[in-house]
Amino acid sequence: LYRRVINRNNRLKKLVEIKAPEVICRNEKRILQEAVDAMLDNTMRRSQNTALAQGQRRPLKSLAEMLKGKQGRFRQNLLGKRVDYSGRSVIVVGPELKMSQCGLPKHMALELFRPFVIAELIKKEIAYNIRGAGKLVDEKIPEVWAILEEVIKDKRVLLNRAPSLHRLSFQAFQPVLIGGNAIQLHPMVCHGFNADFDGDQMTVHVPLGPEAQAEAKDIIASVKNLLRPGNGEPIVDPSQDMVMGCYWLTKIKQSAQGEGNYYSSPNDAILANSFGKVDIRAKVKVLPDELPKYKIFNGEIFETTVGRLMFNGTLPDDFPYINEETGKKILSSLVARLIEKYGIDATPDILDRIKNFGFKYATVSGISWGYHDLKLPEKKEEILAEAEKLAVEIKGQYQDGLLTDSERYNKVIEIWQGAKNKIEDLVPETMDKMGPIYAMVTSGARGSLSQLGQMTGMKGLMINPAGKIIDFPVRSSYKEGLGILEYFITTHGARKGEADTSLKTSKAGYLTRRLVDVSHDVVVTEESCADKEGIIVSRSKMESYGKKFSSRIFGRTLAAGSGRFKKGHLLSAVDAKELESSGVEEVNIYSPITCQAKKGICGKCYGYDLGNGAPVKIGEAVGIIAAQSVGEPGTQLTMKTFHKGGIAGGGDITMGLPRIEEIFELRIPKNPAVICDAEGEVLEIKQAEEEIETKTADKIVTVLIDKEASKTDKGSKEFYIPFGRFVTVKKGDKVKIGDALTDGSLNIKEYFVVAGRDKTQEYILKEVDKVYSMQGASINEKHIEVIIKQMFSRYKVVDSGDTDLNAGEAVNGQRALEENEKAKNDGKNPAKLEPMVMSIAKVALSAPGFLSAASFQDTARVLIKTAVMGGEDKLIGLKENVIIGRLIPAGTGFRKEYVKEEEKLEEK
Repeated sequence: LYRRVINRNNRLKKLVEIKAPEVICRNEKRILQEAVDAMLDNTMRRSQNTALAQGQRRPLKSLAEMLKGKQGRFRQNLLGKRVDYSGRSVIVVGPELKMSQCGLPKHMALELFRPFVIAELIKKEIAYNIRGAGKLVDEKIPEVWAILEEVIKDKRVLLNRAPSLHRLSFQAFQPVLIGGNAIQLHPMVCHGFNADFDGDQMTVHVPLGPEAQAEAKDIIASVKNLLRPGNGEPIVDPSQDMVMGCYWLTKIKQSAQGEGNYYSSPNDAILANSFGKVDIRAKVKVLPDELPKYKIFNGEIFETTVGRLMFNGTLPDDFPYINEETGKKILSSLVARLIEKYGIDATPDILDRIKNFGFKYATVSGISWGYHDLKLPEKKEEILAEAEKLAVEIKGQYQDGLLTDSERYNKVIEIWQGAKNKIEDLVPETMDKMGPIYAMVTSGARGSLSQLGQMTGMKGLMINPAGKIIDFPVRSSYKEGLGILEYFITTHGARKGEADTSLKTSKAGYLTRRLVDVSHDVVVTEESCADKEGIIVSRSKMESYGKKFSSRIFGRTLAAGSGRFKKGHLLSAVDAKELESSGVEEVNIYSPITCQAKKGICGKCYGYDLGNGAPVKIGEAVGIIAAQSVGEPGTQLTMKTFHKGGIAGGGDITMGLPRIEEIFELRIPKNPAVICDAEGEVLEIKQAEEEIETKTADKIVTVLIDKEASKTDKGSKEFYIPFGRFVTVKKGDKVKIGDALTDGSLNIKEYFVVAGRDKTQEYILKEVDKVYSMQGASINEKHIEVIIKQMFSRYKVVDSGDTDLNAGEAVNGQRALEENEKAKNDGKNPAKLEPMVMSIAKVALSAPGFLSAASFQDTARVLIKTAVMGGEDKLIGLKENVIIGRLIPAGTGFRKEYVKEEEKLEEK
């Protein structure tokens, strides 16, 4: 690229010197200009004459392209760098580890901790200079191993598994030196990393400085992160083998040895078992002793098994006795109760005891199963024959012209779906209640009834690559084996599943990235702000899509008294449950949406930090946590865009990930609802006449306008309803401004204009929450609220007044308010602002500083605009600071003085 500029420039120089004709010089100047353009940005000239590398089809990489994209300077070198003192290996399970530990291969550890070992060798005068010490380390003399043990004694290392979807993808452990080449991982922390042991790899990093080590010990340590920041539920819980062991031991075995024996104390029963006098799973009667855990029996004799006594022995003495089969559900709720009762610090030891116990008895039980444990349901053939008969009938009706093709299709699918459900209901009856398969499924250790249904019942209907159900059912089960055609149909569904998964992952990753860019600068900056309003949460709206009212208000600050709690009370989990059962219909709580903190957000409006189950600390990077909490379950959401909304011909409703994207990017929905922008009563709903010039209308809804409320002279207003929309109002209904007259999703921008800011925020919150709840991925609403706060954080300058703002630009609310304050104090005219709602990509690009925006998208455009406008970056957010290599202004790096300086300036 440079060469072309130089060559053309020299040629032009010669031409000018020999006084060539004007036309030749002009052409040469044009070519030179083109060469300069190509050098600066080779993509600008849209492909017709981009400079190609010699003898290649590939365009050359220009200066602008050095900055752009994932491989550009910003994202490759500034936001992510290669790390020294790091290693990578396959992970295997380490069942004997404590929760705070991980197994590190010693060769790996030696390389990672090399500088520490060398320093120690010199200090002990085993070597006299760094080169000598390095040689000894390479030779691995015995002293080196001893020193390594010493060096790592209270060090922590960070383990990470890609993709890092949320903060639990990085956790700190105490390394334990092991042989071999694989990293050992505690089985209970897998869930946070989303790791399993089928060949996953993880990376190890060593925090070098004392501050970094301290943070690893106190903040990033695996034992400090037992809760999911997304919803406050425990993320560590017993799984698979551990569940199996605990379940097997606590299940009662009928007519076992020693059944019905009486024992004078729990210890007697356990002793009798160790002498082989009573089966560990036999039902026995025991007199409780003095321990607080037996209080619930009031000193009466109770029925239990030795196994249950032993299981309860792993729990603290004052924890109420658990006298039932401990399946996955019970163990998970047990973890939540332990954390609630004993706090995050004491729980890991108890969990380790449960883990050891579960593994031990999973081994003792010797559970295994074979092909013959799967039995076929006897009535299967009958059910299939019946369904076949119905399907033939339907086909006959279709051939006689009584049904349309789509009716036939829907009915056939209904018939086969029904048959499959009937057969699936028979499957549990075929299993031996004491058998291994039943134990695995009912305990929740592995497998599900629907998987069993496919193995012994029937595989059912499959989907073709276009996402349509194929109306030819797979009647065989896996035990019987599939026919050739059945097998072929099944491959359709399997392949579509694979393709969808990989598409979904990248889509969800991109969504997370945009969310982070929107909210990375939201940090808790103060205890409480001036807001008095808060938002109102209504119970009936929450429960309409299956969300618990208590989970919505848990960890929030009351903005008005409710029940026996005063205004300003922080609701704990217990308080929230109490309010839920007291039947309160609505609660007024503070919210990030209404928070009025100068920068970032305040602790009062945010409430609990769900990852710690305690009020949020100042400096917590809640914006990043919000983005990760919304993005991380994104991979679980379906890519299935459409879902028939119950009503035949009711049009398609977008669902899953595409719907989340549609909301946050403010796209216009495929079939938007008709929004009413007048208040009044529905007069009539009639079919549209043919001669209306708008051919798209199917029905017309006429609304009689309530003159008082709407302050207008018009008597009525007509709304045109397009074809295929289902009208949701009846004649005589009262309608308000912003009500939807039909089914379908609202066009958010239009709704914002008609119904205003509060209603729109409520709608976005409800819609996003609904998508996640329907997929069973619960996230706490406060995270969605933080994102919404950012979507509404920009104002449009209608008239700039005497301020430095430009009319028509979208400015950060904070900056606009400051400018107006300044103008008012100087006695000038403030700017006229109007609130706006912005899509997340636009918010990210209109960030107050240019570094964050440039590293997001449209790098060249952002940088050019900044250069022209003389923009500056105050380094407020996290990304800006990462880019220039400073500590982020959050967490332990939160600069209080930085907030104070601002205040001092204001005082001046």
